[in-house]
Amino acid sequence: MLLEITNLPRPIIYAIILVIAFLLTLWVRRFIHRFVSASSIHLKVDPTKYNFIKNAASLIIFTLALFLIIYSVPELRSLGTTLLASAGIATAVLAFASQAALSNIISGVFIVIFKPFRVDDLIRMDGGRSGIVEDITLRHTVIRDFQNQRIIVPNAVISEQTIVNAHIGDERMKRQIFFNISYDSNIDKAFNIIREEAEKHPNCLDGRTPEEKRAGWPLIKCRVTGFGDSSVNLRADVWSNSPEESWELYCDLNKIVKERFDNEGIEMPFPYRTIVYKKDLPKNG
Repeated sequence: MLLEITNLPRPIIYAIILVIAFLLTLWVRRFIHRFVSASSIHLKVDPTKYNFIKNAASLIIFTLALFLIIYSVPELRSLGTTLLASAGIATAVLAFASQAALSNIISGVFIVIFKPFRVDDLIRMDGGRSGIVEDITLRHTVIRDFQNQRIIVPNAVISEQTIVNAHIGDERMKRQIFFNISYDSNIDKAFNIIREEAEKHPNCLDGRTPEEKRAGWPLIKCRVTGFGDSSVNLRADVWSNSPEESWELYCDLNKIVKERFDNEGIEMPFPYRTIVYKKDLPKNG
């Protein structure tokens, strides 16, 4: 079969090579489109952002077809060999010079495939930086922080970090809210105030498991977590449907519980300092 093809006139051989390249390009582009589109649905990213992958694949295929045509012409074979060698050297130089860019592209593809975070997810990175993922390109990830500033992180960098994703899987959030009361205050009364105000808040969610409900656990679990120099340290575990609702509940409870404590005689302590002047100290001898 191959021998019959090689015996054909050269223009027909060139046409066959181009047709094969064209059909292969169509298949590769269709395969990449389906794969990227399926990932982009979960990632919430416009799949057209990744059109350059299909274009790059087409360029590579047609470039190889062109070199094959040149190499099939005896008069141009030495030229084709020279071009291939030059292309290999140029590719090596280009690859060395663009290692960072290629690393970002590969990391971007991995983000698309494995989806550690998606657009609109709330994430926290190493160093405490956090925000909403606004865009994911094959070079970098754009994160909008809570001051409406954009954090541009190269994909290769963010792929190596430990990411806390508040929206992946179960979006419900249990927030631990801490309160300090004085040693003279009634702990049970403080617990009751915290529970009453938390349960009345519209963002409060019943996060108990069926086993905890059967065991009679309260909706809001309050605990004494330790003792400070002038305070008893309390903690309340409060569930919400999302990180955004949890933050709103946290801020509201801090205000409401403080007002209830003031009205009902629960003291929130502050540090005391006793100052002794040197002139008031007794003199030895």
